[in-house]
Amino acid sequence: MMDLLGPVEIRSLAEKLDLRPTKKLGQNFVIDGGTVRRIVRVAEVEADDVVIEVGPGLGSLTLALLGAARHVVAVEIDPVLAGQLPVTVAARGLGDRLTVVEADALKLTPTHLSGYLPTALVANLPYNVAVPVVLHLLEVLPSLRKGLVMVQSEVADRLAAGPGSKVYGVPSVKAAWYADVRRAGPVGRTVFWPVPNVDSGLVAFTRREPPTTTATRRQVFAVIDAAFAQRRKTLRAALSGWAGSPARAEEALRAAGVDPSARGEQIDVEAFARIAENTPSQPPA
Repeated sequence: MMDLLGPVEIRSLAEKLDLRPTKKLGQNFVIDGGTVRRIVRVAEVEADDVVIEVGPGLGSLTLALLGAARHVVAVEIDPVLAGQLPVTVAARGLGDRLTVVEADALKLTPTHLSGYLPTALVANLPYNVAVPVVLHLLEVLPSLRKGLVMVQSEVADRLAAGPGSKVYGVPSVKAAWYADVRRAGPVGRTVFWPVPNVDSGLVAFTRREPPTTTATRRQVFAVIDAAFAQRRKTLRAALSGWAGSPARAEEALRAAGVDPSARGEQIDVEAFARIAENTPSQPPA
């Protein structure tokens, strides 16, 4: 069985690196071997997978992934951690299966990845950037077929929410453009160091084709943003700025088969795509 990092090893490494976990970088390190094994199991990582891990930190989850996947591409923004991770992995004889990319995941492109095409995203994501990181990677890495991320519990709820839910919103609809998303279980606070003051949860996704539409992703996302900018308004009112007037918004909604008196939280991504197909031309000046 893979020699994983426990609480003693984590604190020893942190002391060696003079590391003080920062809230700014969302650094809460997993210190429980059972939790990282569970993540790898629930993520259904297979022997031929190339896994991209964002924010590997000191390597708790990385080591468990290396024991299951063909290769791991670890994206770490902290230069000290990015420098230490290959040392930790090499000490266990797995250095040839790890590529460390020192970069901001929000600016990551395929050119950063040394020719690897990740098939799975598995990560304990910094909670302050979890949603934009997931959406960005799904956009720029079409090779991603599946994933499992650990995020703040409320963020997990929002990502996995369906129409009609109180927490259904922009993250829910945009994630649904790329994938089927579901909650995959809670995570206790005590598996982290330092212990966070929020609950965590696992979110799994499976890539699917986006809705069939003549609209571009950018056009669909513009409608989604407009619809939720003023949640309490009807779509007729919320989309009036996007369309140019309430009347033009109603015209686009009716053409899409959507009730103009509905609200954004009531409709699915396919409906947003139909609305975007009716993107109005700019009214004459």
